Amino acid sequence: MLNRESALAPLFAAAAVAVAIAIFATRGSNGMRPVDLSSHAPNGVAAVAALAKSSWALSAPGRVEPKGGEIRVSPQSVGRIVQVLASLNQKVTAGDLLIKLEDSEIEARLAAADAEASVRRRDRDQENVAGPARDRRTAEDAAFSAERLFSLNRAELDRWFEARKAGLASDADLTKARETVVKAREAMETTRMALRRSLADTQVAQTRLEAALSAARAELSMADAASERARIRAPQDGTVLQLNATVGESVAPSPENVMVVLGDVSSLRVKAEIEERDIGKIRQGQVVVVRSDAFPGRDFAGKVASFAQALAPSRLGQKGPRKLSDVDVLELTIDLTAATPLLPGMRVDVFVKPEANSGQSEVKSN
Repeated sequence: MLNRESALAPLFAAAAVAVAIAIFATRGSNGMRPVDLSSHAPNGVAAVAALAKSSWALSAPGRVEPKGGEIRVSPQSVGRIVQVLASLNQKVTAGDLLIKLEDSEIEARLAAADAEASVRRRDRDQENVAGPARDRRTAEDAAFSAERLFSLNRAELDRWFEARKAGLASDADLTKARETVVKAREAMETTRMALRRSLADTQVAQTRLEAALSAARAELSMADAASERARIRAPQDGTVLQLNATVGESVAPSPENVMVVLGDVSSLRVKAEIEERDIGKIRQGQVVVVRSDAFPGRDFAGKVASFAQALAPSRLGQKGPRKLSDVDVLELTIDLTAATPLLPGMRVDVFVKPEANSGQSEVKSN
């Protein structure tokens, strides 16, 4: 009678080979392409040897991002949302008003500060000065007037946004208002530079009335800054990718309280993460293939544009607090070389093609 263990040993060996072949055929440990097992089924060792000759230098997980990355906008002050002027997929320009918070109390303080500054200026103008003191006073007045004009033009632009939301203004009206704000900002910067030069050249102490006026203007500037914090604007040109704001909702400044996510979707890129052992296999400009489960059977071409200068914790797979067992990775930036149906935020697989000299040349970054 045959020994039971000796009879089962071949069966266990055959099962182990079958499992190994199935795992490698589905996807190799380095992102290998599937292999037709029909030609290797009779010989499991031959199948494993064939799979070892991968057509990829390495593979890595990645995430699709807009050109320049995602811009996450959070509120700068505590308040209640009274208007949401942006909408999903809307193209916006830097400085456009997206969300407005309750600011009635701030506006009252702003009006009081403006009135106080006007009174202080009338008092100061009754005091005659000449020479360098007069030049400095002229430069201060010009800079303050330019700042107030910029604030007023920006407020006018905000009213045009509100009018468009109500269907009472066109895109042409907004374009004209934007141009006015741009010109006012340029004039403000010019007068500020002139004021700095005047203060550097003029070493004359302020009089009591001039000091009172400066304090009143500073109070007005602080009130204007508080009013601006109640408005959430687009920090740069882009498209609204996410919008998490509802009229009546109360908000507070917090990195986690992201109300708007912007991005330039005119072109896309992929942020991938590779393990330390694969760093020697990559270099700038290397050809990359990107694949997504959403588009099976399709390859999207790209190339390695840059990479980080140091290893860092993974941002793609890590959830919760960092553990001692977590492995640091190197972040790659991959530019997609053509238009794709991929969307920002999608998880993808990145396959890097090998280079003849990849093992000898150092990887360079831009």
